[in-house]
Amino acid sequence: MVADMDQDPITSATPFALADPTTEQAVRRALADHGRLTVDAMDVASIADLYALGLTSHATVNVMLAVENDLDVEFPDSVLNRSTFATVESIVAAAEMAS
Repeated sequence: MVADMDQDPITSATPFALADPTTEQAVRRALADHGRLTVDAMDVASIADLYALGLTSHATVNVMLAVENDLDVEFPDSVLNRSTFATVESIVAAAEMAS
């Protein structure tokens, strides 16, 4: 496979769409308000394990409800599992899928 020399290597190498900053901000706000994390939700890496940082199953429900309310979306039943809420990145992806 030959690379197209006219392509921007930064944007063309990204295998997925970048998250909407508004969605990520809503997720981080919900985590800050309801996640009970041991660190500042605004500083957490998007791929950090939120459960290792203190997120509980009870807090997950509150985070989900806050994100749904803030973005006026509803998470589909098919994504209501532990892995969806394991990282900021996965919550953002699920919220964007729900919109």
